[in-house]
Order: sequence, then C-alpha cells, then structure tokens
Amino acid sequence: MPNLIVSVARKLLCLGAFASISAFSVAFAVQAKPAAKAAEKPAEHGHADHGPHDGALIELGEEEYHGEIVVDDDKDLVTIYVLDDKAKAAVLTDAKDVAINLKHAGKGVQYKLKAQPQKGEPEGKSSRYSLKSHDLIHALEHKDSSPMLRLTIKGKTYTGKIDPQVHDHKAETKK
Repeated sequence: MPNLIVSVARKLLCLGAFASISAFSVAFAVQAKPAAKAAEKPAEHGHADHGPHDGALIELGEEEYHGEIVVDDDKDLVTIYVLDDKAKAAVLTDAKDVAINLKHAGKGVQYKLKAQPQKGEPEGKSSRYSLKSHDLIHALEHKDSSPMLRLTIKGKTYTGKIDPQVHDHKAETKK
C-alpha cells in the first residue's frame, strides 16, 4: 500500500509540474504575440517615418493622405507638403491655404499657411503650403501645444495630429 501512495503522489507531482509548464508556455505565447504585431506595424503603413523632403509625416484620414512638415529655422519657415497614401508623391489641392491649430500659453491659436505651388503645378493647384513665422516654430517646440493640421483635399476636410517634437534644436546642433 505505501508503494501505491508513493506512486500516485509522484504521478500527481509530475502532472502538476506539467500543468505549470503548460500554463507558463501559454501565457508567454499570448504575451509574445502583441510584441510581434507591434514590430510588424511600421511595415503595415507602407511608408517611411519621414517624407521625401526629410520632414515628419502627419497621417490624414485612414492613411488616405499624408502631410509632411518641414521646419527651416534659418528662414523661420514652416512648410507642409501634401502627399499620397504612400507618403511619396505630391497630391494637388485647390485650397488657398491650410491651417495649423495649436495651444499656446493656454489659448487656441491658428496659423494659416498659404499655397506655394511647386514648379510644374498648374495654376490654382498646390501641394505645398508655407508660412514664415518664428512664433509658429517656437509653439511647435512645446509638448503641450497639441498641434493639428487641417486641410481640404478633393472637397473633404482632413485633420491630422502633428508630433510636437517635429522641431528639435538638439538635432540641429549635431549637423
């Protein structure tokens, strides 16, 4: 009888260890899947992190279009380029301006960037918008500014979040 009890106890101990290992494996596999999906996410977008002018990208709609923001400190110039879903090709709009809305000193402020057609773009159409404004550049540096791009493409209004770290003095000093 004692041998039977020892034998049963060993089997139960083995089953318990197996169940623990199985539970750990399942838990690890479940946690590993989101990390794998996160690693795949940039490839889902089908575009780089920066646009063709080396500016930061702004998602418009459900990746229907992109804005690219380029800040030139030397000229106090902020430029928005309107790009396609792959963030590669220019998209023409008939808008006379686009707006950047943000918070500055606790108040809402709007900056309008005027159409600056690129070479070869037909009259009345543009894929580039610019504004010379030291104040806008300064406001874009603040994390709490919550800057948003607002523009109309083919009769539909789009709004996209601008990364407030789009303009970084530290990067300039490394050049």
